[in-house]
Amino acid sequence: MAEAFTIANGLRITLRRSARARRMVLRVPRDGGPVVLTLPAHVPFCDGAAFAEAKSAWLVQATQRRPAPSVVRHGAVLPVAGVPLVLTPAALRAAIIEGNALLLPASRPAGPVVQAFLKHRAMADLRAACDRHAATLGRPYLAIVLRDTRSRWGSCTSDGRLMFSWRLAMPPPAVLDYVAAHEVAHLLHMDHSPRFWAAVAGLMPDYARHREWLRRHGSDLMAWQFRDTGGD
Repeated sequence: MAEAFTIANGLRITLRRSARARRMVLRVPRDGGPVVLTLPAHVPFCDGAAFAEAKSAWLVQATQRRPAPSVVRHGAVLPVAGVPLVLTPAALRAAIIEGNALLLPASRPAGPVVQAFLKHRAMADLRAACDRHAATLGRPYLAIVLRDTRSRWGSCTSDGRLMFSWRLAMPPPAVLDYVAAHEVAHLLHMDHSPRFWAAVAGLMPDYARHREWLRRHGSDLMAWQFRDTGGD
């Protein structure tokens, strides 16, 4: 279990040790979760606490800038592939898009249904994008895994496993395609060197604007809560 401590301004910090970390890192989750301080294994706790204290003003500003959570419930407007859809109860068994609405089974809580719908769509779209980019590079991947990550939209392991956030079903398709290209490019270069970015550009020449879209709007997507609030 992760340790936790409180700095002078009252902000609670979750402490995590990492054998792979090379430096101290503070992260403010976009979903409203606790601030996380990652420490390399050799760094003493007192140094980490002092680092967090020194960054206290920035931490307060960063936590205040986080968007308010949006709850998935009937009547809410949620983006799917960049298109805002009204979550609408209907007499059906499975979610389906109809016009400007995402129709949901009226008898079931909206959150789990919408989450399952997004996961299914994300897997289909990411598999198609990764297949296309991997074929272009001539580097096959081993598997695709979906998670609800908080710190990154995707990752690639050294053995070719690609991990993505299923929330990529929410932004415009080109943004999903950029993240797919980014992770597939790691099959060639497991770093963010100039060679890596050249590989990304080879797969998607205009990747920069889609990367910027995610930087600007990604926190809004992370803010959506899919828990059953009992209000559906």
